[in-house]
Amino acid sequence: MSSTPPRPALHLAATLLTAAVALYIALVAFGNITDFGTNQQFVRHVLAMDTTFKDDDLMWRAITSKSLQDAAYVAIIIWETVSALVLIYGTWLWFRRDDHRARRFSTYGLLMLMLLFGAGFIAIGGEWFAMWQSGDWNGLDAATRVFLLCGVVLIVDHLPFGAARQTDAAASQQSSV
Repeated sequence: MSSTPPRPALHLAATLLTAAVALYIALVAFGNITDFGTNQQFVRHVLAMDTTFKDDDLMWRAITSKSLQDAAYVAIIIWETVSALVLIYGTWLWFRRDDHRARRFSTYGLLMLMLLFGAGFIAIGGEWFAMWQSGDWNGLDAATRVFLLCGVVLIVDHLPFGAARQTDAAASQQSSV
């Protein structure tokens, strides 16, 4: 007989979904580091607003300094990397069944990504820098997908699967009486 109780399905879901987001953002960060120039161009074009409608009422928002654009891109990569590390640690804690700390660190990592993709890409990039106007450099669909994925995983990570375990144990005790 095993010394640890069986892992509830929701616990397994929280573990694997957190691991999936950790893997995803680790690969994104790795790609941005190893292929720096590709998404560097994306950030530069979004901040420069050079493929938007060029409305004079909006163009004053554009950031055309390449050094400021690159600083923003490096900050994004650092944020992604730290988020990945936090989520990898959260995944490790889920595997170790340290649910309280796993929830906490997974929440930190998921919120970091929701801030990056929600506030950073959707709000600031999409609205402030009018990324939605660009046919070539519009990352709103991808940002929305990541934001929603993180939100779903955050919800799953906070479902009360611990209570389900107690209910299952109580039900099995009653049925054996």
